[in-house]
Parts: sequence; C-alpha cells; structure tokens
Amino acid sequence: MEILGIDIGGSGIKGALVNVETGEMLTERYRIPTPKSKKPADIAEVVSQIVTHFNYTGPVGCGFPSIIRHGVCKSQGNLHKSWVGVKVDDLFTEATGQPFHVINDADAAGCACMNYGIGKGEKGLVIMITIGTGLGSGAFFNGELIPNFELGQIPYKKYDKIESWAAGSVKDKKNMSYKKWGKRFNKFLNYVDLIVAPDLIILGGGASKDWTEFKDQIKVDTKVIPAVLENTAGIIGAASACSKL
Repeated sequence: MEILGIDIGGSGIKGALVNVETGEMLTERYRIPTPKSKKPADIAEVVSQIVTHFNYTGPVGCGFPSIIRHGVCKSQGNLHKSWVGVKVDDLFTEATGQPFHVINDADAAGCACMNYGIGKGEKGLVIMITIGTGLGSGAFFNGELIPNFELGQIPYKKYDKIESWAAGSVKDKKNMSYKKWGKRFNKFLNYVDLIVAPDLIILGGGASKDWTEFKDQIKVDTKVIPAVLENTAGIIGAASACSKL
C-alpha cells in the first residue's frame, strides 16, 4: 500500500511516497524550505506543491511540529502564533483536495521507529526524541503511542521551554561544538529521565546521524540509542499512522 508522507519542520517541508507494509520510501525525499512567515496559508501552499510534485491522489499522512488534538493545533511550537486553533487536517485537505491525517511530528517519527525500526518489539516506556529546530518527543508504552508527549516544552531557567536552549538549531545558531552542545542536550535527557523514567530513549531528527560526535557527553541512567531511520522517520511514520485509520 502506497501513501504519501509529509514531514513539516521549522526549516524544511519534506515528502515522499512510502510503502506502509514494509516502511520503505519508494521515492527520493522532495524538500521545500519552510516559508519564512510560517503562517498557515503559506505552509498549506507548500504542502499543496509537494502533493502536486508526486502527482498523488489519496490519503496523506502528515507530521506537524506542534501539539495536535483531534486535528486541531493547540500550540504554535516553532511556527507562527496564528496556527493556534487551526484545524490542520481540514486546512491541508482544502488546499490539496486530498484527505489528510495530521499528527505531531515526533509522534510520527516514533511510529516509524516502533513499527519498522530499532524500536520494533521494545516493551515498557520508550521515548523518542527528535533533534532539530526544536526538541520533539514521542512516547510509546508496549508499542502503543501516547500522543502529544511534548517534553521539549519544559520551562528551563529564563527560557519558556528547554528546546530554546538545547535544540539542534541552537547549536547551529550559536556555532557550538558538539561537545558543548552535547552537554546541554544531556541536561535535557536527564530531565526526561527524572520526569518519566523511561526504559529506553531513541534519538531521531537531523542531528541523530551525528550521534558519534556527541555520545560521549551523554550521561544518563537510561539506555540511549540513535534511530536507524534518522531523518526519514517523520515521513515514514506519518504515512504509517495514516494507513492505520
């Protein structure tokens, strides 16, 4: 079964066709930079361009960088404040003419890892952390998704949310070494360990492919491993979640 998966990020919006039975991407990723405004109408236009690029008709799975409840955006995340209250699946359906199923982006990445990747068969509480513009997190108990587990929103010192201090984008913006940034990220992981006491932490997102660069800075009681799917997990997981409706 072939489904289009789309992953909306703070810097780029990516899509690909996915075989949801095997978890394989059937095409190369097609990426368009996230519009600078990050407003609903502008992002909906890019989503429409991606659907058109693949000449695709049918249900679309979409990972979205914010809390999504019953299709409605509950927090602006790293996007524009006008997203709050928008029924995202309806907006994208109207823009493309195709039915959309929208879930949190870290939940989507987690679904990919738990269904097809390194998390498959893992029991207990597994936390997926996606490292990118922000710090997304997805939670799974015995393989079942617990939606909108946004640990990157924890306040930290003068910051409204800890991802503003420890996300991958902060490393890039401040031109930090992996060693220096890794210590910040380790602080975040220790908060995750303290608050939810997971059995396993899986790291995904763009920075996960550089795990060897910062793994020596990670000192946390819980086992931490990189996601094999790395930066394609959001696309694959979004398509997978859509197929289960």
